Amino acid sequence: MRSAFPDFRLGKVLATSFTGTLSERHGDAVERIPVPQRLIDWLAVSGLAVDSCTTAQLDLARELRESIHAAATAAALQDALPASALHVINDRSAQGRAAAFLTPGGERQWRLGPASRVEDALGVIAADAISVIAGERDGKLALCASPTCRAAFFDTSQSRTRRWCDMNTCGNRQKKARFHANQRKHAGSAE
Repeated sequence: MRSAFPDFRLGKVLATSFTGTLSERHGDAVERIPVPQRLIDWLAVSGLAVDSCTTAQLDLARELRESIHAAATAAALQDALPASALHVINDRSAQGRAAAFLTPGGERQWRLGPASRVEDALGVIAADAISVIAGERDGKLALCASPTCRAAFFDTSQSRTRRWCDMNTCGNRQKKARFHANQRKHAGSAE
């Protein structure tokens, strides 16, 4: 049954990867966590495994996702952060119970307790969003150049000029569209 759902689009930044569970926001939207089990699956592949998820918890997750997207979009555009989004992000961060651990490789890793709930995982995602939006990491928030996507992503490229949330999806789609437009243009001028 799980194969009937679209694949997850995973990145290196937890908060912006989470917002990617809804893609093509300005086109034919693709919901990647349509049911509670898919949220459990996404959390597991993101290192935040939980045992169960209710429909109400899925609603909380989607509310957090949209709040992070709104705040990250505003930050990328250098607009004022929406108060309602900040309220949700801050509340989810405060309600979660998780501990940060240092890996042998010197990286921070979040661990949930043995009886973790979805709210605990959402707290980690909210804390990650706070870190990214507050500018505590080396990189910058940007918006995908695809007119149908416009996903917020965290650009860590050396020049900070990345245009696409994911080169394998949005970037390739735009390159193909440009190629086909040029082909049609050249075919029309050869006649």
